[in-house]
Amino acid sequence: MRIGIFGGTFDPIHNAHLFVAESARLIEGLDRVLFVPTTNQHYRGGAQADAVHRCAMILGAIAGNDAFALDESDLAPDASGFTADLLPRLAAKYPGASLTFLIGADSVVNNEWQRFEDVLEPLEKFLIAPRAGVKADALQRVISFVPPNVRDRISTLNLPELPESATLIRTLLAQGRSVRYLVPDAVWAYIEAQKLYGIGSQ
Repeated sequence: MRIGIFGGTFDPIHNAHLFVAESARLIEGLDRVLFVPTTNQHYRGGAQADAVHRCAMILGAIAGNDAFALDESDLAPDASGFTADLLPRLAAKYPGASLTFLIGADSVVNNEWQRFEDVLEPLEKFLIAPRAGVKADALQRVISFVPPNVRDRISTLNLPELPESATLIRTLLAQGRSVRYLVPDAVWAYIEAQKLYGIGSQ
């Protein structure tokens, strides 16, 4: 089985996440894509919505796709929040599976990765999704520091650059503006019902 691992805060999950995940599934021939939310985001600070809400929004967003699933491994009390520690957990949880890690170009360029070689070692592929505002030379500069013996596991998805981000969505919500059609209907309904991200406080 070929499994895609899509990690992040998903605060909240939005349509660009789903587009990237489905595109990666089809282009790479993945059998399943796991959405793996984390509570310990070392590089971007903590999530605004707690894990219970973020998991509920993920489940609502992926309900129509049987190839998508939620995995809560990185929400365990002893989870470090580092990808290098997460991947061995997932390899043990899905024995025999070939793992592909999926990530946005902004996360590659803007974060200081710990033990990047350890991240790449158990993977078949490390797939980078293009993001608006991330220049190719900046991405190549990061990749150039990867040891040659694992560098060939890194590839870029042939997709359009997507400007949509969870930061943009939270900003719009904080301004009292609608994010409907930027997020799945189930996520929009959940945000409204739970008064997340400052809704109703204006």
